[in-house]
Amino acid sequence: MPRRKTGIADALALDRGDRFELTLGEFGGDGEILATVEGVPAAVHGGLPGERVTVEVVRKYHDSLACRVVDVLDPSPDRRDPPCRYYGGCTGCQLQHVQYGRQLQIKRARVLDALRAYPALAGTSVLPTLPSPMQLRYRNHARFTVGRLGEVGFVNRHSRGFNRIDECLLMQDPINDVLARVQARLKGMTQFSVRASTATGDRLVQPRLIDSGCGVDSGGSTYWEQIGDRRFRVAGSSFFQVNTAVARQLIDRVKAALALDGTQIVIDAYAGVGVFAAMLASSSKRVIGIEDSASAVDDARANTADLPNVEFVMGRTEALLPTMREADAVAMDPPRSGCQPVAIEALRALGPARVAMVSCEPDALARDLDLLCRDQLFAVEWIQPADMFPQTYHIECVASVVRSSARANGRA
Repeated sequence: MPRRKTGIADALALDRGDRFELTLGEFGGDGEILATVEGVPAAVHGGLPGERVTVEVVRKYHDSLACRVVDVLDPSPDRRDPPCRYYGGCTGCQLQHVQYGRQLQIKRARVLDALRAYPALAGTSVLPTLPSPMQLRYRNHARFTVGRLGEVGFVNRHSRGFNRIDECLLMQDPINDVLARVQARLKGMTQFSVRASTATGDRLVQPRLIDSGCGVDSGGSTYWEQIGDRRFRVAGSSFFQVNTAVARQLIDRVKAALALDGTQIVIDAYAGVGVFAAMLASSSKRVIGIEDSASAVDDARANTADLPNVEFVMGRTEALLPTMREADAVAMDPPRSGCQPVAIEALRALGPARVAMVSCEPDALARDLDLLCRDQLFAVEWIQPADMFPQTYHIECVASVVRSSARANGRA
């Protein structure tokens, strides 16, 4: 039987539940504060840089500790009381204890840190983070865990313990209404999701709930969302941004990055339900959306049925982008992991004058931009962070990229 790997934390005379004092370092990439305990790395939930705190060990890994702040001995001026009663036990939020203006600065700094790994991007202009119009109750989508007794909540990512949640302050009111109706009444289930729109009043609860007498319609396949004056059909398996107000901000920044004047052929890669394609159509000659999810393509075609200059092809961007022969501008919104190298190489070969790269993972964005701009074929004009996910360490970005020859010719 193989021996368990021994790490530097194994020698520490500390275990789960133990408490001790600690001076905190800087933020790590996952929103927790970095510190060391007798040379062992520790990730601390609920702290701020420079604070002297008492922490409790939540989990001991073989090479590190996961801890949470239980008492603040020397608080930072950026600290505030977290508004949520579950904060700390539930790890869905990482920054509720941080003043909102400081949250925005932390997120911009995270983007800058990601760029520093690539010397060619080190001087890139990163604009101040756009604040979310709503800092709480902004999420239109929740995925809940159901405990053994039918209670609803979330799982702590370190302890793996289940936390019953009777109200999540990140969720829009219609989602919390469903939560209140079904709480402790879903024994026999393991997970369920709720999507809701305050603009349309529509909601989608999946899967069909066990008959609990809670009066919640469930088991549907789609719901309707709205951005500006345009409505979007969204299937349960299709992607839609969780913060509708900030999604509108992203659209505006993508428009600014592409600088369309009605004469361009535009590719919308990783098109989802067609949000960018629909919103770019009026200022484009033609828009071609690429999407590999069958449900999303169905949604996208329904959502743009009134736009004759928009079409969608189903398939992976990595497979279809190399087959494209013409594009003046490209919008790309890949999954969190970013683009595969073949997609970036296809984009370089296609050579559009302008690219808008959307990303929710700064490290992946920096990697993709570095590859795209290799040999100075393209240049990054600016990166706009937008706070799609207030109270968490996550950040959405739009990068404006221009082909160098287009800039030289005055066409960018």
